[in-house]
Amino acid sequence: MINLTIDGINVSVEEGTTVLEAARKANIEIPTLCFLKEINEVGDCRMCIVEIEGRRGFSTSCITKAEEGMVVHTNTDALIESRKMVLDLILSNHVKECLTCIRSGNCELQALAEKYDVRKIDYEGEKIHYEIDDKSPSIVKDSNKCILCRRCVGACKRVQDIGAVDSVNRGFDSIVSTAGNCSLNDVDCTFCGQCIEACPVGALYEKDDTNKVFRKLKDKDTFVVVQTAPAVRVALGEEFGMDIGTNVKGKMVTSLKRLGFDKVFDTNTGADFTIMEEATEFIERVKNGGVMPMITSCCPAWVRFAEKNFPEQLDHLSSCKSPHEMFGAIIKSYYAQKFNIDPSKIFVVSVMPCVAKKYESVRPEMENDGFRNVDAVITTRELARMIKKANIDFMSLEDSEFDDPMGEATGAGAIFGTTGGVMEAALRTAADVLEGKDLGEFEYNAVRGEAGIKRATVNFAGKDIRVVVASGLRNARKIMNEIKNGNVDYDFVEIMACPGGCVMGGGQPIKSSKIRSIKDVRKLRADTLYTIDEKSVIRKSHQNPVLQNIYQEFFGEACGEKAHHYLHTHYTKQDKYNI
Repeated sequence: MINLTIDGINVSVEEGTTVLEAARKANIEIPTLCFLKEINEVGDCRMCIVEIEGRRGFSTSCITKAEEGMVVHTNTDALIESRKMVLDLILSNHVKECLTCIRSGNCELQALAEKYDVRKIDYEGEKIHYEIDDKSPSIVKDSNKCILCRRCVGACKRVQDIGAVDSVNRGFDSIVSTAGNCSLNDVDCTFCGQCIEACPVGALYEKDDTNKVFRKLKDKDTFVVVQTAPAVRVALGEEFGMDIGTNVKGKMVTSLKRLGFDKVFDTNTGADFTIMEEATEFIERVKNGGVMPMITSCCPAWVRFAEKNFPEQLDHLSSCKSPHEMFGAIIKSYYAQKFNIDPSKIFVVSVMPCVAKKYESVRPEMENDGFRNVDAVITTRELARMIKKANIDFMSLEDSEFDDPMGEATGAGAIFGTTGGVMEAALRTAADVLEGKDLGEFEYNAVRGEAGIKRATVNFAGKDIRVVVASGLRNARKIMNEIKNGNVDYDFVEIMACPGGCVMGGGQPIKSSKIRSIKDVRKLRADTLYTIDEKSVIRKSHQNPVLQNIYQEFFGEACGEKAHHYLHTHYTKQDKYNI
C-alpha cells in the first residue's frame, strides 16, 4: 500500500494507483475532461492538474502514480487560474450554442465552465467551420463542437477495436475524423453509439426522430403503436433524476399513453418470439448438421460488423430478426388481421437503448408484404425528451400496464437487455424442447456477469452444449477469429456490440466520466433486469400464452414457412469503405 496526503487528508491506496484515483477514494474531486477510465487515460486536456510538493510545475493526476509520502494539493489559486485558462482556450474554438445544443444541461465542458465561473473568453480567435455529418441513419457528427479530447477515439479503438475515427492533422488543423474525411455512413462504423456515450460534449449524438413520431401521433388517420425494449425501463428514470437501474416500467407505460400512442406493447414479447425461433433453429442445426456454431443475430451493430469484417462467416448467424423487428412484422400481419386494421395505416415506433436500431429499421430486408416492420426508432434519451416536451410530470405518474394482447412477456424476454441474457433465455427453451419436459433448473449463471467473454458447457438431453458469450466488438473479433481459425469447437455463440449488452447501449442516458468511474452502471441496470426475471410468473419464452396462441392461430410452427416469411431475414457482405 502507498500512503500519501491529498489536501491535508491521509490516503492509503494500492501501489500503481493514480493520484486521481487516490483523490476520488478520499472523496476529493479533481476536474477531468479527456479522462475516461480504462478507455482514455492520456492526460491531454490538463484539467486534472495538481501540485505535488517537491516537483516543479503541475502534474496531470490521471496519469501520475501515487508515491509513498507524496503531498498533493488540488485546489490552489495557481491551479484554479490554470484550469480557467485551459477552459478559455477550449471555448475560444468552440461553437457556443449551449441553449440549442442537445447536451445542454448534461455537458461536461458546460459544467466545468460554470464551476470555474468562466463568463467571458479572453482568447477569441479564428474558427474553422466543418460540415455536419448527418448522412447515417443513426449518428450525427458535429466537429464544430469537438474539443479534441479523443474519448470517442478511445472507445472506438480500444473498446470496440474498430478505429472508424481518429485524430488527424496537426496544430490548429487537428480534428477527429474518418478515413478520407468521409461520412460515418461510408466507413467501418457499426453505429454502436459507444462514441456518443464517451463524448463529453455535443459533437456526437443520435439522429433525432422525435418530430416524425410527434407528427404521426397527431395524425388521426394513423394507428400508432409503440414497443419498448427491456433495457429502456431500467434506464429511463435516470433522465428524470432517479437512481441508476430504477425500474420505471409502470411510469414509462403511462407516459407513452399520455403522449397519445394508440397501443403500448412490450418488446419483451417480441423477444419471446425471437427465442422460440432461435432455439428451434439451433435444435434443427444440431440435429441436422447445420452450420455450427450458431451465432445470435439480434444486435444490428454486431450484424453490420460481421457483414463488413467476417462476410465469409455469415452462415453462422441465426436468420432470426431482432425482437423489435419480429414484433413489428407481427403487428402489421397477425395483429392487423385479427383486429381488422389496414396495415398501411399502422405506424410502429420502437423505443430502444440503441442507435444502431435506427439503421436496422431502414435495412431493405426489414419489410414484409410491402410494409416496413418498424417505421421509426427512438432512443431512451429521445423518449425522455418527448416526455419533457409534452409537459408530462414523469415523477408523479401512476403505474400502468402494457396493453393486451401483446403486452404479456416472460422473464426470459426481460434479460435480453444484458450480456448473456439472450443465451440464457435460449438455453431455457432449448433444454425443455430437447429433454421433452419442463426442467426445474433453468438459471444459467455461467453466462452471467460482467466479463467480456464468458465460456461454459451445459448438458441436457445427454449432450454437452458448448457456449460462449461476448460483449463488445473487440471481444467479438476475438471469438470470430477463433472460429475462423478452427481453434475452438463452440455450439452456440451470443454476441452483443456494446460492452455489457443493451443496458449500456449507445442510446441510453449518458453518464459523466466521474459517475462512470465510481459507479458500476452496467451492473446496476442489469441487476434490475434479473430481478424482473426472478419476479416473473413465467420465465421461459415458449410458455408465454400469447406466443402459443399466435403460433396456433397464425404461424403454425416455429421456423415453419410462414414464420420464416415474417420472422427471419438474411445478411449480405458489405464493403468496409464506400468511398
